[in-house]
Amino acid sequence: MTTPLFLLRCVQLGISIRDLDLLTIGMVNDMYSESRNDDYKGYSEIATQSDMDAF
Repeated sequence: MTTPLFLLRCVQLGISIRDLDLLTIGMVNDMYSESRNDDYKGYSEIATQSDMDAF
């Protein structure tokens, strides 16, 4: 990843330069990856508490 691409990802996520003191490159990459999953509608089932207890 180049510096311009990293800064573009930060802008897309709304992360300021000041906030970058608190984040790592990996955290920003994870945040970007997860933000792309926000619109996914393919989750057909949501776990219940009994599912989590069985897990």
